[in-house]
Amino acid sequence: MSFNFIEKLDLANKSVFLRLDLNVPLDEAGEITDITRIERSLRTIQYVLQFTNKIVIASHLGRPKSGPEAKYSLEAVGSKLSELLKIEIAFVKDYVKAPVDQLIQQLGKNRIILLENLRFFPQETANDKGFAATLAKGIDYYISDAFGAVHRAHASVAALPERFPSQKKAIGFLLREELKALDQLRDTVQAPFTLVIGGAKVSDKVGILLNLIDSCNNILVGGAMAYTFLKYQGKAIGNSLCEPNAERLLQSIFNNAKARKVSIYLPDDHICGKSLEDTQTRICEGDIPDAWMGLDIGPRTIERYKNVLLSSKTVFWNGPLGVFERPAFRQGTLAIARTIAETDCFSVAGGGDSVAAINLAGVADRFSHISTGGGAALEYLEGKTLPGLKALTI
Repeated sequence: MSFNFIEKLDLANKSVFLRLDLNVPLDEAGEITDITRIERSLRTIQYVLQFTNKIVIASHLGRPKSGPEAKYSLEAVGSKLSELLKIEIAFVKDYVKAPVDQLIQQLGKNRIILLENLRFFPQETANDKGFAATLAKGIDYYISDAFGAVHRAHASVAALPERFPSQKKAIGFLLREELKALDQLRDTVQAPFTLVIGGAKVSDKVGILLNLIDSCNNILVGGAMAYTFLKYQGKAIGNSLCEPNAERLLQSIFNNAKARKVSIYLPDDHICGKSLEDTQTRICEGDIPDAWMGLDIGPRTIERYKNVLLSSKTVFWNGPLGVFERPAFRQGTLAIARTIAETDCFSVAGGGDSVAAINLAGVADRFSHISTGGGAALEYLEGKTLPGLKALTI
């Protein structure tokens, strides 16, 4: 696929629709807990501001179920953007009824527009062409920098850019960085290549496992999915989470790994508790007793995994290796983050939980690339055609 880069557009005094990924995590009070995605969008916004202030920014936030939900409003994001950019944000709630095309022409010099959460409108997730036409009113250029959304066939991501001729749409700086890093993983990887996979379900990661198994040398497994692997091997896992009916997926993974001489590493000791709230933990070596749950990789496993990582030239990490949100069960995930940061390998991490863990470990600046889109990164590495990229091709 080939794309226009943002620098190729003649933006002087033109109106620009910026589809960004401002899907930031919020706490129960509605406060932003991590501004990484906002910060990573700033370069593209600031570049466009050199040529025009006729900017309409749009994003989704969370997964509202049926129409507007106050906890998913982008107002808090607008306040943070205003603070970081030192510019006034005109926040538009109902842009289906409000004449945004007229508001664009009335913007003062130090003012841009932010639309309310796109997913407050069901037409967005339905990829409705009429909704896309509404978003396009009064817009000269479309720029996407929303890597975290390009795997969705949604109106602002797919139907909207399809309305613009190739010379009037482009990708922003963040999207270009994402594709460059993932292309290196997919096409020009340097061995030994180690894949670190965590999270809950094998079925969520089987695509990337099978697709990258051709090029990787080692797979380090953690998180709840590790107990699905271990149970498949006949190990006792106590009350640990285990995905049902995953036997065929696991058989395919093991068979492919064996055929390509890829080493799969599984935890052989675990930090266990009787519940997520349990502060009384124990280290279980080998089998996990009844009534106990594996909630993090143990110290012996950490050392085994570290040794593999320290000899790797390329690493891709997706998914935490334990319930890192709880202090008692985060040591494995933090240790892996810090170990990857110690190496001089080409290191890429993707997925919101992985990024949060890297930030918690304080090593974000020592990774080669941190992807803002977990699902999009996985699907891209699986070789799937992503609707939001297809719509931007020239």
